[in-house]
Amino acid sequence: MKHLLLLALAVASSSVAQDLPAQKTKVLEVAAKSQVEVRLDQSYADNSNPKQMLDLYLPRKRNSEKPLPVVAFIHGGGWIHGDRIGAASGAIQMARTGDYVAVSLGYRLTNEAHWPEQIYDCKAAIRWIRGQAKEFNLDADHIAVWGSSAGGHLSSLLGTSGDVKELEGREGSFTTQSSRVTCVVNLCGPQDFTKALMFDKEGKPVVQDDAVIGLLGGTYEEKHAEAIAASPLTYVTKDDPPFLNAQGTKDQRVAYANAEWIHAALNKTGVPSLLIPITDGGHGSVSNPELNKRAVQFVGMHLRGIKAEIDTSPIPALPEKKK
Repeated sequence: MKHLLLLALAVASSSVAQDLPAQKTKVLEVAAKSQVEVRLDQSYADNSNPKQMLDLYLPRKRNSEKPLPVVAFIHGGGWIHGDRIGAASGAIQMARTGDYVAVSLGYRLTNEAHWPEQIYDCKAAIRWIRGQAKEFNLDADHIAVWGSSAGGHLSSLLGTSGDVKELEGREGSFTTQSSRVTCVVNLCGPQDFTKALMFDKEGKPVVQDDAVIGLLGGTYEEKHAEAIAASPLTYVTKDDPPFLNAQGTKDQRVAYANAEWIHAALNKTGVPSLLIPITDGGHGSVSNPELNKRAVQFVGMHLRGIKAEIDTSPIPALPEKKK
């Protein structure tokens, strides 16, 4: 586990754009020690755009000869930063168990494309997983998505918009495959863009939110139709998959109410949903070992049928590290 921790720290503290080749080398080294085979840079859109690719993490020692369920990680970064390599440590940790195949998927950022291209990409990646299931011995009927912040938004949207044709896009070769997922781990993901995501020190809504403007092409007031269309809350129906939602109660980047809104909407329609508050936690407080343990239990329950009573009691935020 020590080398996984060092990998996570290295990725978190580096400039992805400058150090990406070095990070990929490190990922391959750590994966080899963990008995995980990595297939980097798999294009799900049939092109050479590095943002429209995914990395596949396959256990060298499978605990079953049957097709393995898949956990797909979606990185955060305000839809403008971040890279799929950032989820490498989590993907390796899942794959090394021998019970899962893990995927870390990329998507076009807002310096290249506005909404709805991001969800088009994520859905194309899920369809690619199904289209390649036989090749890699994957269980196409059991796919979890797991993301934080912008990745939590896209994971949630995959969960609630399973049959929304307008959000499917036409990327990739597997357009006849379903983009539905089996369960969702949503960590501090925005859920309703018709309202401000954050507030200033006086408690006033921040309209000029650069991340939202980058995604929608304007403020949530200027781009109201886009704000509705980009909100996971818009598409909640009774046939959505189970959700685990977690967020810091003092998140100043995405208001904690977002987690409450999606949780309440899902429960109202009868969809199983869990809400785990991180007491006094900020936006990064979801990086918590106890929360990770509960999320792994949640995934195991819905992908592998492992019975579990998942604790939803609040988790105290970890002390912030001194800079």
